[in-house]
Amino acid sequence: MKRFLKGLAMVLGVLLLGSICYMWLLHRPLPQGKEGPAAEALAQKMLNALKYENYRHTRYLEWSYQGGRNHYKWDRALGLCTVKWKDYEVVLHLSHMAQSTVTQNGVALDSAKAQNAIQKALAYFNNDSFWLVAPYKVFDQGTTRSTVILKDGSTGLLVTYTTGGTTPGDSYLWMLDSNGFPKSYEMWVKIIPVGGLQASWDDWQTTESGAFLPKSHRLGPLTLGMGDVKGYR
Repeated sequence: MKRFLKGLAMVLGVLLLGSICYMWLLHRPLPQGKEGPAAEALAQKMLNALKYENYRHTRYLEWSYQGGRNHYKWDRALGLCTVKWKDYEVVLHLSHMAQSTVTQNGVALDSAKAQNAIQKALAYFNNDSFWLVAPYKVFDQGTTRSTVILKDGSTGLLVTYTTGGTTPGDSYLWMLDSNGFPKSYEMWVKIIPVGGLQASWDDWQTTESGAFLPKSHRLGPLTLGMGDVKGYR
């Protein structure tokens, strides 16, 4: 048994070392972008390509995340989002979080238990809604925009979120086609130790309101499904 455990420990150690080396090879430092009018114009070009006005006038968004693990219905006009997972249902009041409510198996929770669920629902919402509407958030308060020259000679749009969300300081480098439509981005985010991982933004659908929204993303060998995505007025 001792020999077996020793051998297992060696195998796990090799696998861990290999994983660290692989992650190190994938890691890229955050590029230095150039802020200014060109970056502002490129960000606006992306919004124009996405027909931003259709999104702006979309009141309701519905989607799920990762095989239906989390479900959302977001009323953007009222600033409310119903978040469902397992046996929880949280109605987030995004502008007045103290008014948020929680039920578990249909039973309202008291304030102490509710707070943990509300914070979890908010973290879920911040992450999962970003995978739905990130391109429309390039001019959010607390963002900076800069241009980066890519390896193929084209220009990418680097957006950094200095405030807001769950992990302020995250940066995303958008790759755009010639019309400014987003194809993918590379990420430098606190929850992922490897900088520069790329995620696709090319599985788009046009919703009832005319807004472009993604159905899924490819992140290496993983596919992040957005479920039955709906956008309507």
